[in-house]
Amino acid sequence: MNETETTIQIVLLAMRGRWAPARPTVVFDTYWKFAAERQSIFFRRLQKQSFPWTDDPILQRFKFTNAYRVLDRVTQFLIRNVIYIGKQSSEEIFFRIILFKLFNKIETWQLLTQELGEISWAKYSFRNYDKVLSTAQKNGRRIYSAAYIMPSGQKAFGFREKHRNHLVLLEKMMTDQLYAKLEKAKFMRNAFELFKEYPTIGDFLAYQFTTDINYSELTDFSEMEFVVPGPGAHDGIHKCFADLGGLNEVELIKRVAELQEQEFQCRNIKFKTLFERPLQLIDCQNLFCEVDKYARIAHPEIEGLRKRKRIKQLFRPNPEPIRYFFPPKWGLNERRAEMINRVKKIRNELRNLR
Repeated sequence: MNETETTIQIVLLAMRGRWAPARPTVVFDTYWKFAAERQSIFFRRLQKQSFPWTDDPILQRFKFTNAYRVLDRVTQFLIRNVIYIGKQSSEEIFFRIILFKLFNKIETWQLLTQELGEISWAKYSFRNYDKVLSTAQKNGRRIYSAAYIMPSGQKAFGFREKHRNHLVLLEKMMTDQLYAKLEKAKFMRNAFELFKEYPTIGDFLAYQFTTDINYSELTDFSEMEFVVPGPGAHDGIHKCFADLGGLNEVELIKRVAELQEQEFQCRNIKFKTLFERPLQLIDCQNLFCEVDKYARIAHPEIEGLRKRKRIKQLFRPNPEPIRYFFPPKWGLNERRAEMINRVKKIRNELRNLR
């Protein structure tokens, strides 16, 4: 056994002691390494370093989401270009967020704004929105993101065309004044349950929609309050743990979030938080999903529940820079500006030295 293998064995034994009676596998060790390296990639890109931003061949080749959900391109577009641009009444914010998330595709939002102008419930027309979306599909354009599959809703609303059912679903939410009910919700779980009352909205979508609404001023739940593991997270958890030790997936995610600092420290991993904001439950949940994919290459001998072997999406650098913007109530925009100013100052000092 070489030095690296010995170190891994020591870490695994320490993990098993901390997590007993649950039994972590080597993939759980990879979970923390992956989180740290994926976050380092974010900061290297933010500092405008050159591609590939990492020496990890798997991260170079395949597409993985950020360690923090809020950093991904689509979520950033939602926050900057959908939530905080336009009228800030509760009904208009809610309408824009759910319309965007039903398709979850930047290009679809841009198409709608290009063809219809201001996106608002006050000016909404099923006929006009349907015409734009139907024409796009007839011309071969994809109007839905491939990130997750939206149920068609045909049984609930009667249309063969998926987008028509989703427009009717949004209309129902608006006429029910769901936005007002969400504002009164005391806990994140309450908001989640409100979404689940609607046709086609299961656990996964209800949690995603609740999280997206919570980026706005409509609600102000802690992201450490409530979590719902998606299908990928279930796979990742069962790769990270040979035995859950009587805990369920939600309990494990919460424990991971609570112990994150200790887990990084015991591995001597330097994890750079998002401007002093630690990983939240939604992020730890997403990381289990991403490590499920990563382990298909790094640990092919450890099978998940769905026994998937390949990673479908290859990484292709997007040259369009992201102008990062966070929900103002988090207080991160000021910290981000401070960091950028420090980097600029250091660069200027280095130039002067030359």
